[in-house]
Amino acid sequence: MTLESLHELLASFWTVWAVIIFLLIAFWALRPRNRKRFEKDARIPLDDDR
Repeated sequence: MTLESLHELLASFWTVWAVIIFLLIAFWALRPRNRKRFEKDARIPLDDDR
């Protein structure tokens, strides 16, 4: 196995790994259980309860 083919293999694995991580984060963020938390956090700049 040459260094160039090893580089191509590692680049492919990195791409697959990055896509998997992105999909997991998107799944976590879009879960219905997190909706209230994100809505509450989105109102932080608008709240004047200081």
